Amino acid sequence: MTTTIEPEAGPATSTQLNRERIAGLTQTYGAALVLVILLVVGSIAFPTFATPTNFANIATQSSFLMIVAAGMTFVILTGGIDLSVGSVFALGGVLAAYGSTWGPLGAIALPLIVCGAIGALQGTLVAYVNMPPFIVTLAGLLGVRGLVLAITEGGSNTPLITDEVVIGIGQDGVFGLKWPVFIALAVIVIGTLLLARTTGGQSVLAVGGSESAATLMGLPVARVKFSVYVISGLCAGLAGALNAAYSSSGVPTVGVGLELNAISAVVIGGTLLVGGRGNLIGTVAGVLLLSVIQNLINQVGSLSSSVQSVVSGAFLAVVVIIQTVLSRTQRL
Repeated sequence: MTTTIEPEAGPATSTQLNRERIAGLTQTYGAALVLVILLVVGSIAFPTFATPTNFANIATQSSFLMIVAAGMTFVILTGGIDLSVGSVFALGGVLAAYGSTWGPLGAIALPLIVCGAIGALQGTLVAYVNMPPFIVTLAGLLGVRGLVLAITEGGSNTPLITDEVVIGIGQDGVFGLKWPVFIALAVIVIGTLLLARTTGGQSVLAVGGSESAATLMGLPVARVKFSVYVISGLCAGLAGALNAAYSSSGVPTVGVGLELNAISAVVIGGTLLVGGRGNLIGTVAGVLLLSVIQNLINQVGSLSSSVQSVVSGAFLAVVVIIQTVLSRTQRL
């Protein structure tokens, strides 16, 4: 009788696990690694890049997008999308300027209430009426932008902020950094704690991972999907209010294309567009990476805006391709 000896499966299994682990780490921390490399290269190539003033400018310009991208991360983690954030951002700025006549409380409360309500309306249509997020938020993008133009008489009336306290929220700060930077960091910390330490945060990841499985687990899927659009609306409104305080006016034309930058930052940071995997720390790295790339392009100085768009688009395409490959590697 011949005995057949089966090959050991241990080494192959171990190799596969190592491959999946490396792919997961690369997907999660790849943006941070590229960011570090760009910072080193930029510091060597451009003498004016690695200066406290330039880094402070990068941090300030990143803070508004970082807040918007934080809300977008929650939405994408559930497998949704929010195309309305650019328009809501503009509305938040305009409302903050009008609300500033009642002082700092009015400048912050008015945009948060209205923009949060817009997020709630979109969340209701997505979660409870089962309309596609793309269609709902595309309608929000157009409708809210129209509302902004109506409020500002076709964009010709830019409301100004004269309250010194409100202006100080956007233009003052400590340690060379303006208050919007610290507010953005606070939003990231709170959002990270919500995702990692609360049942609601874990439900967001579960819904994005498999909505049917989350339903079988008894999770409130509709409520979770509704809540992330409220969070996105609040974040976009807050960012718009801070931007208005920073510029001392509610400019109605700002935020065009901001939704694409926010989605790009989230995806570059390692969050899957299909949902279920990602974190806010990666989103921070994605936002900073986009800002550093833009800053380096400005350092060169001779590139046209069209070339800048091509570079940014090509970079995003490469990141999406790499993420797709890494995601498939983890499923093998």
